[in-house]
Amino acid sequence: MKNYARSMLRLVLLSLFFIMAPGHGGEPEVTIKKSDRCPVCGMFVYKYPKWVAQIVFQDGTAYFYDGAKDMFKHYFDTAKYTPGKSPQAIKDIYVTDYYEVELVEARSAFYVIGSDVLGPMGHELLPFKDRESAQEFLQDHKGRSILRFQEVTPALIQSLDRRS
Repeated sequence: MKNYARSMLRLVLLSLFFIMAPGHGGEPEVTIKKSDRCPVCGMFVYKYPKWVAQIVFQDGTAYFYDGAKDMFKHYFDTAKYTPGKSPQAIKDIYVTDYYEVELVEARSAFYVIGSDVLGPMGHELLPFKDRESAQEFLQDHKGRSILRFQEVTPALIQSLDRRS
C-alpha cells in the first residue's frame, strides 16, 4: 500500500509540474492587461496581441511593447524609458513570432525588414523563430533583408520611423 501511495504522490507532483510549467518551448505565457501601455509610444498594448514584445528586468519588472521596433528603442535607450535601469539589468527579451503568434526569445529570433506589412506604429521589424519562416515571409512580402538581434542598430530603427 505504501508503494501505491508513493506512486500516486509522484504522479500528482508530476502533473502539477506540467500544469505550472511555462508555455511551448519554455517561452512564457503572458497575460496582457488593458492598462498595459508601451513605455515608448504610450499605446495600449492589449489591442495588438500579434505584435507584442516584452522586456523583463532582473528585479522582476516587465514592460510590454506594441512591436519589436519600440522594444528595440527601449533596449537602445533604457535609461530614457526606465530611469534607473540599464541594459545590463535586462533578464529576458521576447518578441511575437509573426506566423506562430507566440512569444519567442528576441535574441535568437530572425527579423525581416523592408516588407509591405505595416505594424501598429508603421514600418516594423517582423520577428520569426526560425530562418525558414523569415525567408518565406521575405519572399512573399517583398522584404529587403533578414537580420539577427545583434545586427539591429539604433540607426536602422530610426530609418524605419522615417519611412512611416
